[in-house]
Amino acid sequence: MTTTGFFDRLRARIERIDSVVSVGLDPDPARIPDHLREYDLPRWAFNRRIIDATHEYTACYKPNAAFYEDGDGWRALQETIAYAHGKDVPVLLDAKRADIGNTSRQYASLLDDADAITVNPYLGRDSLEPFLSQADKGVFVLCRTSNPGGGDLQDLELASGDRVYERVAALAELWNANDNVGLVVGATTPDELADVREQVPGLPFLVPGVGAQGGDAEAAVEHGLADGVGLVNSSRGIIFAGEDRGEAFAGAAGEAAKRLQKRLNQHR
Repeated sequence: MTTTGFFDRLRARIERIDSVVSVGLDPDPARIPDHLREYDLPRWAFNRRIIDATHEYTACYKPNAAFYEDGDGWRALQETIAYAHGKDVPVLLDAKRADIGNTSRQYASLLDDADAITVNPYLGRDSLEPFLSQADKGVFVLCRTSNPGGGDLQDLELASGDRVYERVAALAELWNANDNVGLVVGATTPDELADVREQVPGLPFLVPGVGAQGGDAEAAVEHGLADGVGLVNSSRGIIFAGEDRGEAFAGAAGEAAKRLQKRLNQHR
């Protein structure tokens, strides 16, 4: 990968393959096919086959750090990132990190390998500085998430009349000095997705929730892209599409990724 900005690289990838699909690489050990369990790194063996089957439809891969947080897992993640880069596909690490001081700087070292990362804005601007300062890396700030309980805090009304998620969007725009900031806004809340897009027309979105969570694909494309740049993610709906197919599981994942690409392109 070059030292140009993440969103420039992502734009080039999107235009080259005509896709805004993000594939979440979340290799739940309990769901990895039996024939891969004998490998030294089963998660890496699984991911490699998924990448082989899906890369031509995939704008970006999004491994979730939760599935790799052990010794063998970090090795599997490093192999996965290197392999995706070998296919010329950028990697967004879904880690939702942020902290203060040395801890945040240590978390930001995750970007030594990945091209972009998700971060949590709850601790404020200084907690994100070690991420934001890396101008060639993408930083996706959690804004309005796709889970059912997301509104417990994110929908609270502030004294200004803004919702918390709206304030986060405004802050993210202020933090975008290096043109490397995007937002995470779920497809399961299409009204809020439209609201945030109106508020920050220039920030690309990572839109999770399309697939197993049943998010609105049309809204994801209509509101998730900023001048054609953004990502619509599916994880389980793609990587486990062939869970009942044994050794043919990867082919089913490829078919699912191709279907999602076609479905999203109908609305682009």
